[in-house]
Amino acid sequence: MVSRLVLVLGDQLSEGLSALREGNRETDTVVMAEVAEEATYVKHHPKKIALIFSAMRKFAARLEEDGWTVAYSQLDDTDNAGSIVGELLRRAEQTGAQEVVCTEPGEWRLISKLTHAPIKTTILGDDRFLASHKEFEDWAEGRKALRMEYFYRDMRRKTGLLMDGDKPAGGQWNFDHDNRKPAPGDIDPQGPLRFEPDNITGDVLALVETEFGSHFGELRPFWFATTRAQALKSLDHFIAHALPTFGDFQDAMLRGEDFLFHAVISPYLNIGLLGPLEVCQAAEKAYEKGDAPINAVEGFIRQIIGWREYVRGIYFLEGPEYASRNALKQNRDLPAMYWGGETSMACMGAAVDQTRREAYAHHIQRLMVTGNFALLAGIDPGQVADWYLEVYADAYEWVEAPNVVGMSQFADGGVIASKPYVSSGAYINKMSDYCKGCSYKVSQKTGEGACPFNTLYWHFLDRHRDRFSGNPRMGNMYGTWDRMDADKRATVISDADAVLAKLDAGEVV
Repeated sequence: MVSRLVLVLGDQLSEGLSALREGNRETDTVVMAEVAEEATYVKHHPKKIALIFSAMRKFAARLEEDGWTVAYSQLDDTDNAGSIVGELLRRAEQTGAQEVVCTEPGEWRLISKLTHAPIKTTILGDDRFLASHKEFEDWAEGRKALRMEYFYRDMRRKTGLLMDGDKPAGGQWNFDHDNRKPAPGDIDPQGPLRFEPDNITGDVLALVETEFGSHFGELRPFWFATTRAQALKSLDHFIAHALPTFGDFQDAMLRGEDFLFHAVISPYLNIGLLGPLEVCQAAEKAYEKGDAPINAVEGFIRQIIGWREYVRGIYFLEGPEYASRNALKQNRDLPAMYWGGETSMACMGAAVDQTRREAYAHHIQRLMVTGNFALLAGIDPGQVADWYLEVYADAYEWVEAPNVVGMSQFADGGVIASKPYVSSGAYINKMSDYCKGCSYKVSQKTGEGACPFNTLYWHFLDRHRDRFSGNPRMGNMYGTWDRMDADKRATVISDADAVLAKLDAGEVV
Protein backbone atom coordinates (compact mmCIF):
# COMPACT_ATOMS: atom_id res chain seq x y z
CA MET A 1 0.00 0.00 0.00
CA VAL A 2 1.05 3.59 -0.66
CA SER A 3 2.13 5.42 2.47
CA ARG A 4 0.93 8.93 3.20
CA LEU A 5 1.74 11.67 5.67
CA VAL A 6 -1.03 12.64 8.09
CA LEU A 7 -0.46 16.21 9.25
CA VAL A 8 -1.66 17.16 12.74
CA LEU A 9 -1.32 20.85 13.62
CA GLY A 10 -0.85 22.30 17.07
CA ASP A 11 -4.49 23.36 17.35
CA GLN A 12 -5.79 19.98 16.15
CA LEU A 13 -5.02 17.83 19.18
CA SER A 14 -8.19 15.73 18.97
CA GLU A 15 -8.14 11.97 18.67
CA GLY A 16 -11.26 12.10 16.48
CA LEU A 17 -9.61 14.50 14.00
CA SER A 18 -10.81 13.90 10.42
CA ALA A 19 -7.22 13.46 9.14
CA LEU A 20 -6.57 10.74 11.73
CA ARG A 21 -9.82 9.00 10.86
CA GLU A 22 -8.77 9.00 7.21
CA GLY A 23 -5.28 7.75 8.01
CA ASN A 24 -4.03 4.18 8.23
CA ARG A 25 -1.96 3.21 11.28
CA GLU A 26 -0.30 0.41 9.34
CA THR A 27 1.06 2.45 6.47
CA ASP A 28 0.84 6.18 7.21
CA THR A 29 3.08 8.47 9.23
CA VAL A 30 1.71 11.24 11.41
CA VAL A 31 3.71 14.45 11.07
CA MET A 32 3.76 16.95 13.93
CA ALA A 33 6.21 19.82 14.05
CA GLU A 34 7.12 22.73 16.29
CA VAL A 35 8.22 25.30 13.72
CA ALA A 36 9.57 28.82 14.02
CA GLU A 37 7.29 30.15 11.27
CA GLU A 38 4.13 29.34 13.22
CA ALA A 39 5.52 30.74 16.47
CA THR A 40 6.69 34.01 14.95
CA TYR A 41 4.45 35.07 12.01
CA VAL A 42 3.16 37.20 14.84
CA LYS A 43 5.14 37.15 18.08
CA HIS A 44 2.81 34.95 20.10
CA HIS A 45 2.69 35.21 23.89
CA PRO A 46 5.27 32.82 25.42
CA LYS A 47 2.54 31.10 27.46
CA LYS A 48 0.61 30.33 24.27
CA ILE A 49 3.66 28.85 22.57
CA ALA A 50 4.44 26.76 25.65
CA LEU A 51 0.86 25.52 25.87
CA ILE A 52 0.83 24.39 22.26
CA PHE A 53 4.28 22.79 22.23
CA SER A 54 3.72 20.93 25.51
CA ALA A 55 0.26 19.72 24.48
CA MET A 56 1.64 18.66 21.09
CA ARG A 57 4.41 16.55 22.63
CA LYS A 58 1.96 14.79 24.92
CA PHE A 59 -0.56 14.25 22.15
CA ALA A 60 2.14 12.74 19.94
CA ALA A 61 2.97 10.31 22.75
CA ARG A 62 -0.70 9.33 22.97
CA LEU A 63 -0.81 8.64 19.24
CA GLU A 64 2.26 6.44 19.48
CA GLU A 65 0.66 4.51 22.33
CA ASP A 66 -2.34 4.07 20.06
CA GLY A 67 -0.23 2.44 17.36
CA TRP A 68 0.63 5.36 15.10
CA THR A 69 4.08 6.04 13.69
CA VAL A 70 4.74 9.68 14.55
CA ALA A 71 7.46 11.83 12.99
CA TYR A 72 7.73 14.60 15.57
CA SER A 73 10.00 17.63 15.17
CA GLN A 74 10.96 19.70 18.17
CA LEU A 75 11.77 23.32 17.56
CA ASP A 76 15.48 22.95 18.26
CA ASP A 77 16.00 19.77 16.21
CA THR A 78 19.00 20.31 13.96
CA ASP A 79 17.17 19.28 10.78
CA ASN A 80 13.95 21.21 11.51
CA ALA A 81 12.98 23.02 8.31
CA GLY A 82 11.29 25.84 10.22
CA SER A 83 7.91 25.67 8.45
CA ILE A 84 5.00 23.26 8.16
CA VAL A 85 5.43 22.76 4.43
CA GLY A 86 9.19 22.39 4.82
CA GLU A 87 8.70 19.68 7.43
CA LEU A 88 6.20 17.84 5.23
CA LEU A 89 8.69 17.80 2.35
CA ARG A 90 11.47 16.62 4.65
CA ARG A 91 9.34 13.79 6.04
CA ALA A 92 8.14 12.84 2.55
CA GLU A 93 11.73 12.43 1.44
CA GLN A 94 12.49 10.28 4.50
CA THR A 95 9.46 8.01 4.17
CA GLY A 96 8.88 7.97 0.43
CA ALA A 97 5.33 9.29 0.93
CA GLN A 98 3.93 11.19 -2.04
CA GLU A 99 0.71 12.48 -0.50
CA VAL A 100 -0.39 14.46 2.54
CA VAL A 101 -3.74 14.20 4.30
CA CYS A 102 -4.67 16.98 6.70
CA THR A 103 -7.61 18.61 8.42
CA GLU A 104 -8.41 22.14 7.31
CA PRO A 105 -6.41 24.74 9.28
CA GLY A 106 -8.18 27.62 11.00
CA GLU A 107 -6.29 30.35 9.14
CA TRP A 108 -6.42 31.27 5.47
CA ARG A 109 -2.68 31.91 5.63
CA LEU A 110 -1.90 28.26 6.34
CA ILE A 111 -4.63 26.93 4.06
CA SER A 112 -2.95 28.79 1.20
CA LYS A 113 0.48 27.37 2.07
CA LEU A 114 -0.84 23.81 2.12
CA THR A 115 -2.93 24.28 -1.01
CA HIS A 116 0.15 25.42 -2.92
CA ALA A 117 2.58 22.94 -1.37
CA PRO A 118 4.73 21.02 -3.92
CA ILE A 119 3.26 17.72 -2.76
CA LYS A 120 -0.23 16.35 -3.30
CA THR A 121 -2.27 17.50 -0.29
CA THR A 122 -5.82 16.53 0.56
CA ILE A 123 -7.51 18.95 2.96
CA LEU A 124 -10.44 17.44 4.84
CA GLY A 125 -13.19 19.37 6.61
CA ASP A 126 -12.80 20.11 10.31
CA ASP A 127 -15.89 18.44 11.73
CA ARG A 128 -14.94 19.15 15.33
CA PHE A 129 -17.18 22.19 14.90
CA LEU A 130 -20.94 21.80 15.01
CA ALA A 131 -21.71 23.83 11.88
CA SER A 132 -20.01 22.97 8.60
CA HIS A 133 -19.10 25.67 6.09
CA LYS A 134 -21.99 24.52 3.91
CA GLU A 135 -24.44 24.67 6.80
CA PHE A 136 -23.42 28.22 7.66
CA GLU A 137 -23.50 29.30 4.02
CA ASP A 138 -27.03 27.90 3.68
CA TRP A 139 -28.08 29.75 6.84
CA ALA A 140 -26.55 33.03 5.61
CA GLU A 141 -27.91 32.87 2.06
CA GLY A 142 -30.49 35.56 1.32
CA ARG A 143 -30.31 37.21 4.76
CA LYS A 144 -29.99 41.00 4.87
CA ALA A 145 -28.20 40.81 8.21
CA LEU A 146 -26.19 37.92 9.62
CA ARG A 147 -27.13 38.28 13.27
CA MET A 148 -25.75 35.72 15.68
CA GLU A 149 -28.93 35.42 17.74
CA TYR A 150 -30.87 33.72 14.95
CA PHE A 151 -28.00 31.40 14.08
CA TYR A 152 -27.74 30.51 17.77
CA ARG A 153 -31.39 29.52 17.94
CA ASP A 154 -30.92 27.20 14.98
CA MET A 155 -27.92 25.63 16.73
CA ARG A 156 -30.01 25.09 19.85
CA ARG A 157 -32.60 23.31 17.75
CA LYS A 158 -29.94 21.26 15.98
CA THR A 159 -28.19 20.11 19.16
CA GLY A 160 -31.26 19.93 21.40
CA LEU A 161 -29.35 21.82 24.10
CA LEU A 162 -31.64 23.55 26.62
CA MET A 163 -34.73 22.64 24.63
CA ASP A 164 -38.15 21.55 25.88
CA GLY A 165 -39.43 19.92 22.72
CA ASP A 166 -39.37 22.71 20.14
CA LYS A 167 -39.37 25.45 22.80
CA PRO A 168 -36.39 26.89 24.67
CA ALA A 169 -35.93 25.78 28.26
CA GLY A 170 -37.04 28.44 30.70
CA GLY A 171 -39.45 29.94 28.17
CA GLN A 172 -36.96 32.19 26.35
CA TRP A 173 -33.91 31.88 24.15
CA ASN A 174 -31.71 34.44 25.79
CA PHE A 175 -31.21 35.44 29.43
CA ASP A 176 -28.53 38.05 28.76
CA HIS A 177 -30.43 40.77 30.61
CA ASP A 178 -29.79 38.80 33.82
CA ASN A 179 -26.04 38.59 33.18
CA ARG A 180 -24.90 42.20 33.52
CA LYS A 181 -24.34 42.62 37.23
CA PRO A 182 -21.26 44.40 38.51
CA ALA A 183 -19.28 42.23 40.89
CA PRO A 184 -20.10 42.67 44.58
CA GLY A 185 -17.28 43.34 46.99
CA ASP A 186 -17.52 40.07 48.93
CA ILE A 187 -17.01 37.46 46.22
CA ASP A 188 -14.37 34.78 46.55
CA PRO A 189 -13.83 33.15 43.16
CA GLN A 190 -11.58 30.11 43.08
CA GLY A 191 -10.36 30.77 39.57
CA PRO A 192 -9.41 28.10 37.02
CA LEU A 193 -7.77 24.83 37.98
CA ARG A 194 -3.96 25.08 37.89
CA PHE A 195 -1.47 22.35 37.04
CA GLU A 196 2.16 22.07 38.04
CA PRO A 197 4.43 21.63 35.00
CA ASP A 198 5.75 18.08 34.60
CA ASN A 199 9.10 17.20 33.03
CA ILE A 200 7.81 17.51 29.47
CA THR A 201 6.31 20.91 30.12
CA GLY A 202 9.45 21.93 32.02
CA ASP A 203 11.57 21.15 28.96
CA VAL A 204 9.22 23.19 26.79
CA LEU A 205 9.34 26.13 29.19
CA ALA A 206 13.12 26.15 29.07
CA LEU A 207 13.01 26.06 25.25
CA VAL A 208 10.44 28.86 25.01
CA GLU A 209 12.37 30.95 27.50
CA THR A 210 15.47 30.67 25.31
CA GLU A 211 13.86 31.12 21.90
CA PHE A 212 10.99 33.50 22.56
CA GLY A 213 12.02 35.42 25.64
CA SER A 214 11.73 38.72 23.76
CA HIS A 215 8.03 38.21 23.02
CA PHE A 216 5.50 40.23 25.01
CA GLY A 217 4.22 38.34 28.05
CA GLU A 218 5.37 36.45 31.11
CA LEU A 219 6.04 32.75 30.68
CA ARG A 220 6.07 31.83 34.36
CA PRO A 221 4.24 30.79 36.40
CA PHE A 222 2.79 28.38 33.84
CA TRP A 223 -0.29 26.46 34.95
CA PHE A 224 -2.33 25.58 31.82
CA ALA A 225 -3.70 22.10 31.23
CA THR A 226 -1.67 20.34 28.54
CA THR A 227 -3.53 17.01 28.17
CA ARG A 228 -7.12 16.08 27.51
CA ALA A 229 -7.39 14.53 30.99
CA GLN A 230 -6.28 17.80 32.58
CA ALA A 231 -8.60 19.84 30.34
CA LEU A 232 -11.53 17.66 31.42
CA LYS A 233 -10.61 18.28 35.06
CA SER A 234 -10.57 22.02 34.31
CA LEU A 235 -14.05 21.75 32.83
CA ASP A 236 -15.33 19.80 35.84
CA HIS A 237 -13.81 22.39 38.19
CA PHE A 238 -15.58 25.23 36.37
CA ILE A 239 -18.94 23.43 36.33
CA ALA A 240 -18.74 22.69 40.06
CA HIS A 241 -17.29 25.93 41.40
CA ALA A 242 -17.87 28.82 38.98
CA LEU A 243 -20.74 28.09 36.57
CA PRO A 244 -23.48 28.77 39.16
CA THR A 245 -22.29 32.37 39.49
CA PHE A 246 -20.83 32.80 36.00
CA GLY A 247 -23.97 34.27 34.48
CA ASP A 248 -24.55 37.03 36.98
CA PHE A 249 -21.03 38.41 36.86
CA GLN A 250 -19.68 37.43 33.44
CA ASP A 251 -19.31 41.10 32.43
CA ALA A 252 -17.76 42.27 35.71
CA MET A 253 -14.16 43.42 36.10
CA LEU A 254 -12.21 43.71 39.35
CA ARG A 255 -8.65 44.67 40.17
CA GLY A 256 -6.72 41.73 41.54
CA GLU A 257 -9.25 39.19 40.19
CA ASP A 258 -8.01 38.05 36.81
CA PHE A 259 -10.59 35.33 36.26
CA LEU A 260 -13.66 35.87 38.50
CA PHE A 261 -16.11 33.10 37.49
CA HIS A 262 -14.91 32.55 33.93
CA ALA A 263 -14.13 29.03 32.73
CA VAL A 264 -10.80 29.82 31.00
CA ILE A 265 -11.26 26.71 28.85
CA SER A 266 -11.19 28.48 25.48
CA PRO A 267 -7.45 27.69 25.07
CA TYR A 268 -8.30 23.99 25.47
CA LEU A 269 -11.29 24.14 23.15
CA ASN A 270 -9.29 25.95 20.50
CA ILE A 271 -6.41 23.44 20.43
CA GLY A 272 -8.76 20.45 20.44
CA LEU A 273 -8.36 19.04 23.95
CA LEU A 274 -12.07 19.63 24.54
CA GLY A 275 -15.02 19.49 22.16
CA PRO A 276 -17.79 22.10 22.05
CA LEU A 277 -20.69 19.70 22.42
CA GLU A 278 -19.27 17.86 25.43
CA VAL A 279 -18.58 21.17 27.16
CA CYS A 280 -22.13 22.40 26.57
CA GLN A 281 -23.63 19.08 27.65
CA ALA A 282 -21.71 19.27 30.93
CA ALA A 283 -23.21 22.70 31.60
CA GLU A 284 -26.69 21.53 30.59
CA LYS A 285 -26.40 18.59 32.97
CA ALA A 286 -25.62 20.99 35.82
CA TYR A 287 -28.81 22.90 35.02
CA GLU A 288 -30.90 19.73 34.85
CA LYS A 289 -29.56 18.62 38.25
CA GLY A 290 -30.36 22.00 39.76
CA ASP A 291 -26.70 22.85 40.32
CA ALA A 292 -26.62 25.94 38.11
CA PRO A 293 -29.31 28.48 37.12
CA ILE A 294 -30.67 28.87 33.61
CA ASN A 295 -29.19 32.33 33.06
CA ALA A 296 -25.66 31.07 33.75
CA VAL A 297 -25.99 27.90 31.69
CA GLU A 298 -27.71 29.56 28.76
CA GLY A 299 -25.14 32.37 28.68
CA PHE A 300 -22.28 29.89 28.74
CA ILE A 301 -23.76 27.65 26.04
CA ARG A 302 -24.51 30.69 23.87
CA GLN A 303 -20.83 31.67 23.90
CA ILE A 304 -19.91 28.26 22.49
CA ILE A 305 -22.59 26.97 20.11
CA GLY A 306 -23.71 30.50 19.35
CA TRP A 307 -20.84 32.92 19.24
CA ARG A 308 -17.89 30.54 18.71
CA GLU A 309 -19.57 28.69 15.86
CA TYR A 310 -20.91 31.92 14.37
CA VAL A 311 -17.57 33.74 14.16
CA ARG A 312 -15.96 30.72 12.51
CA GLY A 313 -18.78 30.73 10.00
CA ILE A 314 -18.25 34.43 9.29
CA TYR A 315 -14.48 34.00 8.90
CA PHE A 316 -14.78 31.35 6.22
CA LEU A 317 -17.84 32.88 4.56
CA GLU A 318 -16.19 36.27 4.11
CA GLY A 319 -12.92 34.93 2.73
CA PRO A 320 -9.18 35.58 3.06
CA GLU A 321 -9.37 39.38 2.81
CA TYR A 322 -11.75 39.73 5.75
CA ALA A 323 -9.00 40.22 8.33
CA SER A 324 -7.56 43.20 6.43
CA ARG A 325 -10.76 45.26 6.22
CA ASN A 326 -10.81 48.84 7.48
CA ALA A 327 -14.28 50.20 6.77
CA LEU A 328 -13.82 53.25 9.01
CA LYS A 329 -10.39 54.06 7.52
CA GLN A 330 -8.73 54.36 10.91
CA ASN A 331 -4.93 54.48 10.73
CA ARG A 332 -3.40 55.57 14.02
CA ASP A 333 -0.55 53.39 15.29
CA LEU A 334 -1.12 51.14 18.29
CA PRO A 335 0.07 53.03 21.39
CA ALA A 336 2.87 51.74 23.60
CA MET A 337 0.41 51.20 26.46
CA TYR A 338 -0.77 48.03 24.69
CA TRP A 339 2.73 46.62 25.15
CA GLY A 340 2.94 47.51 28.82
CA GLY A 341 4.03 51.10 28.28
CA GLU A 342 3.14 53.64 30.93
CA THR A 343 -0.46 54.82 31.08
CA SER A 344 -2.51 56.90 33.50
CA MET A 345 -5.68 55.00 32.57
CA ALA A 346 -6.26 52.45 35.33
CA CYS A 347 -8.57 50.27 33.22
CA MET A 348 -6.13 50.00 30.33
CA GLY A 349 -3.23 49.39 32.70
CA ALA A 350 -5.12 46.61 34.49
CA ALA A 351 -6.29 44.86 31.30
CA VAL A 352 -2.88 44.97 29.63
CA ASP A 353 -1.04 43.92 32.79
CA GLN A 354 -3.33 40.92 33.20
CA THR A 355 -2.84 40.04 29.54
CA ARG A 356 0.92 40.23 29.94
CA ARG A 357 0.87 37.95 32.99
CA GLU A 358 -1.79 35.40 32.00
CA ALA A 359 -2.21 35.56 28.20
CA TYR A 360 -5.87 35.97 29.11
CA ALA A 361 -8.55 38.60 29.54
CA HIS A 362 -12.28 37.98 29.45
CA HIS A 363 -14.62 39.20 26.73
CA ILE A 364 -15.62 42.51 28.31
CA GLN A 365 -12.03 43.48 29.05
CA ARG A 366 -11.22 42.77 25.40
CA LEU A 367 -14.34 44.41 23.92
CA MET A 368 -15.09 47.35 26.22
CA VAL A 369 -11.65 48.31 27.52
CA THR A 370 -8.78 47.59 25.11
CA GLY A 371 -11.05 47.24 22.07
CA ASN A 372 -13.23 50.22 22.92
CA PHE A 373 -10.22 52.48 23.40
CA ALA A 374 -8.66 51.37 20.10
CA LEU A 375 -11.89 52.07 18.22
CA LEU A 376 -12.47 55.45 19.85
CA ALA A 377 -8.85 56.49 19.28
CA GLY A 378 -8.93 55.60 15.59
CA ILE A 379 -6.25 52.92 15.74
CA ASP A 380 -5.50 50.85 12.63
CA PRO A 381 -7.66 47.72 12.99
CA GLY A 382 -4.95 45.59 11.37
CA GLN A 383 -2.55 46.52 14.14
CA VAL A 384 -5.26 45.91 16.73
CA ALA A 385 -6.03 42.47 15.26
CA ASP A 386 -2.36 41.52 15.22
CA TRP A 387 -2.08 42.54 18.86
CA TYR A 388 -4.97 40.31 19.94
CA LEU A 389 -3.53 37.44 17.90
CA GLU A 390 -0.16 37.87 19.60
CA VAL A 391 -1.15 38.28 23.23
CA TYR A 392 -3.95 35.78 23.97
CA ALA A 393 -3.54 32.04 24.48
CA ASP A 394 -6.87 31.26 22.79
CA ALA A 395 -6.33 33.45 19.71
CA TYR A 396 -6.38 31.87 16.24
CA GLU A 397 -7.35 33.92 13.23
CA TRP A 398 -10.67 32.13 12.61
CA VAL A 399 -11.92 33.27 16.02
CA GLU A 400 -9.79 36.39 16.53
CA ALA A 401 -10.41 38.23 13.25
CA PRO A 402 -14.23 38.31 13.42
CA ASN A 403 -14.11 39.26 17.10
CA VAL A 404 -11.67 42.12 16.52
CA VAL A 405 -12.17 43.26 12.93
CA GLY A 406 -15.92 42.75 13.13
CA MET A 407 -17.27 42.94 16.66
CA SER A 408 -14.69 45.14 18.36
CA GLN A 409 -13.45 47.53 15.65
CA PHE A 410 -16.43 47.62 13.22
CA ALA A 411 -13.80 47.38 10.47
CA ASP A 412 -15.97 44.96 8.48
CA GLY A 413 -18.58 47.69 8.03
CA GLY A 414 -21.32 45.95 9.96
CA VAL A 415 -21.19 42.31 8.86
CA ILE A 416 -21.24 41.20 12.50
CA ALA A 417 -22.36 44.17 14.58
CA SER A 418 -25.34 46.38 13.84
CA LYS A 419 -23.55 49.31 15.48
CA PRO A 420 -20.05 49.96 16.84
CA TYR A 421 -19.44 48.87 20.44
CA VAL A 422 -18.33 52.19 21.88
CA SER A 423 -18.94 53.67 25.30
CA SER A 424 -17.77 56.45 27.55
CA GLY A 425 -16.12 55.80 30.89
CA ALA A 426 -19.53 55.34 32.54
CA TYR A 427 -19.87 51.74 31.37
CA ILE A 428 -16.44 50.78 32.67
CA ASN A 429 -17.21 52.49 35.97
CA LYS A 430 -20.47 50.55 36.27
CA MET A 431 -18.96 47.15 35.53
CA SER A 432 -15.62 47.48 37.36
CA ASP A 433 -13.68 49.04 40.18
CA TYR A 434 -11.00 50.28 37.80
CA CYS A 435 -12.08 53.92 38.04
CA LYS A 436 -11.50 54.11 41.78
CA GLY A 437 -8.08 55.58 42.31
CA CYS A 438 -7.53 56.27 38.58
CA SER A 439 -5.55 59.38 37.67
CA TYR A 440 -8.54 60.48 35.60
CA LYS A 441 -12.04 61.24 36.91
CA VAL A 442 -14.71 59.20 35.20
CA SER A 443 -17.38 61.71 36.25
CA GLN A 444 -15.52 64.58 34.58
CA LYS A 445 -16.56 65.14 30.97
CA THR A 446 -14.06 67.80 29.87
CA GLY A 447 -11.02 69.65 31.11
CA GLU A 448 -7.88 68.59 32.91
CA GLY A 449 -8.34 65.15 34.47
CA ALA A 450 -11.37 64.14 32.38
CA CYS A 451 -11.51 60.44 31.51
CA PRO A 452 -10.22 60.01 27.93
CA PHE A 453 -13.09 57.61 27.20
CA ASN A 454 -15.54 60.48 27.78
CA THR A 455 -14.10 62.89 25.21
CA LEU A 456 -13.00 60.27 22.69
CA TYR A 457 -16.50 58.78 22.70
CA TRP A 458 -18.05 61.96 21.33
CA HIS A 459 -15.09 62.59 19.02
CA PHE A 460 -15.65 59.16 17.44
CA LEU A 461 -19.36 59.82 16.91
CA ASP A 462 -18.68 63.26 15.49
CA ARG A 463 -15.99 62.20 13.00
CA HIS A 464 -18.06 59.22 11.79
CA ARG A 465 -21.39 61.03 11.72
CA ASP A 466 -21.96 60.50 8.00
CA ARG A 467 -21.80 56.75 8.48
CA PHE A 468 -23.73 56.34 11.73
CA SER A 469 -26.24 59.18 12.14
CA GLY A 470 -28.86 57.23 10.23
CA ASN A 471 -28.39 54.08 12.31
CA PRO A 472 -31.63 53.61 14.30
CA ARG A 473 -29.67 52.16 17.24
CA MET A 474 -27.54 55.31 17.47
CA GLY A 475 -30.21 57.99 17.16
CA ASN A 476 -30.28 58.69 20.89
CA MET A 477 -26.51 59.16 20.97
CA TYR A 478 -26.58 61.76 18.22
CA GLY A 479 -29.64 63.38 19.74
CA THR A 480 -27.73 63.88 23.00
CA TRP A 481 -24.73 65.27 21.12
CA ASP A 482 -26.86 67.68 19.11
CA ARG A 483 -28.58 69.01 22.23
CA MET A 484 -25.26 70.00 23.77
CA ASP A 485 -24.35 73.67 23.73
CA ALA A 486 -22.12 74.47 20.74
CA ASP A 487 -19.34 75.72 23.00
CA LYS A 488 -19.46 72.51 25.02
CA ARG A 489 -19.22 70.42 21.85
CA ALA A 490 -16.23 72.45 20.75
CA THR A 491 -14.56 71.91 24.13
CA VAL A 492 -15.16 68.15 23.94
CA ILE A 493 -13.62 67.95 20.46
CA SER A 494 -10.67 70.10 21.50
CA ASP A 495 -10.00 67.97 24.58
CA ALA A 496 -10.25 64.76 22.54
CA ASP A 497 -7.89 66.19 19.93
CA ALA A 498 -5.41 66.86 22.74
CA VAL A 499 -5.61 63.21 23.85
CA LEU A 500 -5.06 62.02 20.28
CA ALA A 501 -2.15 64.41 19.84
CA LYS A 502 -0.50 62.95 22.94
CA LEU A 503 -0.95 59.45 21.51
CA ASP A 504 0.58 60.53 18.21
CA ALA A 505 3.53 62.12 20.03
CA GLY A 506 4.14 58.94 22.08
CA GLU A 507 3.28 60.71 25.30
CA VAL A 508 1.60 59.05 28.27
CA VAL A 509 -2.20 59.06 28.25
